[in-house]
Amino acid sequence: MADPSSYRPKPGEIPDSPGVYRFRDEHRRVIYVGKAKSLRQRLANYFQDLASLHPRTRTMVTTAASVEWTVVSTEVEALQLEYSWIKEYDPRFNVKYRDDKSYPYLAVTMNEEFPRVQVMRGQKRKGVRYFGPYGHAWAIRDTVDLLLRVFPVRTCSAGVFKNAARTGRPCLLGYIGKCSAPCVGRVTADEHRALAEEFSDFMAGRTGTYIRRLEKQMTDAAEEMEYERAARLRDDIGALKKAMEKSAVVLADATDADLIAVAEDELEAAVQIFHVRGGRVRGQRGWVTDKVEEITTGALVEHALQQLYGEEKGDSVPKEVLVPALPDPVEPVQEWLTERRGSGVSLRIPQRGDKKALMETVQRNAQQALVLHKTKRASDLTTRSRALEEIAEALDLDSAPLRIECYDISHLQGDDVVASMVVFEDGLQRKSEYRRFQIKGFAGQDDVRSMHEVISRRFRRYLAEKEKTGEWVDGASEDGASEDAAFQDSDSQSVSGNGLKDDDGRPKKFAYPPQLVVVDGGRPQVAAAKKALDERGIDDIAVCGLAKRLEEVWLPDEDDPVVLPRTSEGLYLLQRVRDEAHRFAITYQRTKRAQRFRSSPLDEVPGLGDARKQALLKHFGSLKKLRSATIDQICEVPGIGRKTAETIAVALAQAAPAAPAVNTATGEIMDEEEPGTTGSGGEPVTAGAPDERRGQET
Repeated sequence: MADPSSYRPKPGEIPDSPGVYRFRDEHRRVIYVGKAKSLRQRLANYFQDLASLHPRTRTMVTTAASVEWTVVSTEVEALQLEYSWIKEYDPRFNVKYRDDKSYPYLAVTMNEEFPRVQVMRGQKRKGVRYFGPYGHAWAIRDTVDLLLRVFPVRTCSAGVFKNAARTGRPCLLGYIGKCSAPCVGRVTADEHRALAEEFSDFMAGRTGTYIRRLEKQMTDAAEEMEYERAARLRDDIGALKKAMEKSAVVLADATDADLIAVAEDELEAAVQIFHVRGGRVRGQRGWVTDKVEEITTGALVEHALQQLYGEEKGDSVPKEVLVPALPDPVEPVQEWLTERRGSGVSLRIPQRGDKKALMETVQRNAQQALVLHKTKRASDLTTRSRALEEIAEALDLDSAPLRIECYDISHLQGDDVVASMVVFEDGLQRKSEYRRFQIKGFAGQDDVRSMHEVISRRFRRYLAEKEKTGEWVDGASEDGASEDAAFQDSDSQSVSGNGLKDDDGRPKKFAYPPQLVVVDGGRPQVAAAKKALDERGIDDIAVCGLAKRLEEVWLPDEDDPVVLPRTSEGLYLLQRVRDEAHRFAITYQRTKRAQRFRSSPLDEVPGLGDARKQALLKHFGSLKKLRSATIDQICEVPGIGRKTAETIAVALAQAAPAAPAVNTATGEIMDEEEPGTTGSGGEPVTAGAPDERRGQET
């Protein structure tokens, strides 16, 4: 625990002007970001008697080891910089609204040649029109099913679309009239795009035009005695009206507005948002946050606005935002919203009428969300604290291990050997800091040696960062800077392995040490992990192993394991950490195996990229026909010269043909050229080679 007086700025150092400040911990990680109209007055509040501070503020200032600030010219700039830094550094003590799910949206992919209607989650993409968010994905599908009668827009995936175009047969929706079947040319790309535009207009609230148009068409058809067509139009009108009933009118003046309500207590706050478009509730979502310090409702609203509109532009920011309390001061926030929208935004508290009544409804939802959240979390917080204390006591640690890292090795009979690292902080998963390793130091099956390599590589990077920042000068090994391994995060994106940049405080790197390293295994794996740490000169990180068979906890240099009671919360937490590491390693190992099975002899041809591989397979139709082609025939493919053609012919001649694809349902050996039987490289995909069927994942 740090003494705030040890890093308190000297009197007169802090400027009396607007700015943004950052608190950093001893590892230079940014743990809190804030803004202030006057930096001097604001920062002075943190350096007072600890007993007078809010409990979480007290924890923050004692965790911090330094504070720094950046002066800006206006409060709007301070607001923008604060949001950017919170997004970049992910500070653990900032107000961050969290939810246990990603809300689904109804999306229309207008950026494609043939727009598609689908359910989407996660980050928004450019060129896609979004409607929602919805509380449940089934609500989107029910609405889409009704609207496809009138607006038969494509809903199929790219693979289904291409297969239908290749075979000339539409899918079931095309046969029953719920898709205009652009895949087989029933409508042109322009006609289909017009349908998608009409679908989007209807979802955006412009419903009256289409209802009146269909009613006129129905009347005309009846007058012309086309009764079947009139009946279909009548059913279409009924479908549209039923879809409209799913979102009743709540504001009679057809307002576009977002209503934000806050329910709070001393420690936590819940936020609920209703998205109203065209007077109808088109979406709803909610978040919960911990209070880091004594914060007003207006400040909570300001943070909610930052999270809600920080990535939005244009019409995604409504003309009117109704809130229970205004930020202080309100002008910078309103100016920032106006910049995001590109036109005026009204930020106000509803005083009377329908808007005030709807705000009361949103407020009730927020209150219920807070009660539900506290019901779920009350026992959880207590349980996690008890689990960490039990682990500290059982392993004889000086303090509770707030950061735990767990490692596991996975392979298939010695092939595709990989390892995983998962991180738990405060007893909760920290998925953004998960890492995956390929074992490259040797070939074959040796879990103990693999564990030693992984621990060595992970802490080699840690020591390199310590040396870079001046925290470590003697212990790093000579090869500490030569990391040749491929690291990947939980989203399968490559991580550079360069660690933290100087003084930037970014998270998600290898620079933060755990208090406890857990390995999946018994005494040999623990000894290997301990040896790797000793070789790096690290003696302040505890190590233990959890053996699967009897769930025994093994410690280095101990002949007997530590046996925790089966009812122990500490044992349960260790099991969760171990099982998560095992799951993460198995997932990566299966991915590597699948990539190997999908490999093609063409992959071994130097200088032959994906474009020319695809050109070859498209020209010949299959790898089998390419094998039987002459060099002159291969040269006929655009972009393939004679030297390359000779190299391709040699590579195909040396490669053994792959096993035939087998239909596992019938036992039938399928022809290589059957659709759906080739992998990414054009080779048939076997339905389980003998070695794979007998293999056991570890």
